[in-house]
Amino acid sequence: MLAPPALLAISHGTSSESGAAAVAALVDAVAEAAPELRVRGGFVDVQQPDVPTVLGALPEGSGAVIVPLLLSAGFHVHVDLAEDAAAVDGAVVARALGPDDRLVALLARRLDEAGLDASDAVVLAAAGSTDARAVADCAETALRLGALLGREVAVGYISAARPRLSDAIAAARATHPGRRVVVASYLLAPGYFADLAADAGADIASAPLLAAGTPVAPELVAVVRDRYTAAR
Repeated sequence: MLAPPALLAISHGTSSESGAAAVAALVDAVAEAAPELRVRGGFVDVQQPDVPTVLGALPEGSGAVIVPLLLSAGFHVHVDLAEDAAAVDGAVVARALGPDDRLVALLARRLDEAGLDASDAVVLAAAGSTDARAVADCAETALRLGALLGREVAVGYISAARPRLSDAIAAARATHPGRRVVVASYLLAPGYFADLAADAGADIASAPLLAAGTPVAPELVAVVRDRYTAAR
């Protein structure tokens, strides 16, 4: 019987030690939840091994499903990872992790942990992308979070897209005078972007989905496994 394709959990990469540890913990949790699979981690940028190296280390003809540990599908998914997969027979790219209602539920839990109040205005902080498809994914996540919380959720971007997070926070203050503005950090792990989200001018910012010093959320593990299964 042929072995199933490997699951390559590919993240962006980070220079943050806490961020790298958080993503590594997610990869380990996926491997523990799926012992029948060869689970390997890799990176699009910053860290090693890169995707071609991970693919090249697999047994010839074994097949692989690249699961992007990215919250929206932008350039890295549609171009970088697609090109990497196209260069290797039997490799395919799965969907990005979001939008997904399980991630929305996790966002709501992180907001609750941060002390969200019923009167607070909420702004979703996303990394941002020059790819309109990624921006649309983030807007969809904000809509779903708003439906779950029972209030409008604006979106602000840390890089590449508009409105900038600081501008979205300022607009929320103007629209809801006297109310706190709370940032929902739609970021996978601690690091540079999470720090920028926390310092963008809101009263409170929630932790990223992989919160430092806490166990990996089962929702994230389940989404990664489902992306693998669907692409396989």
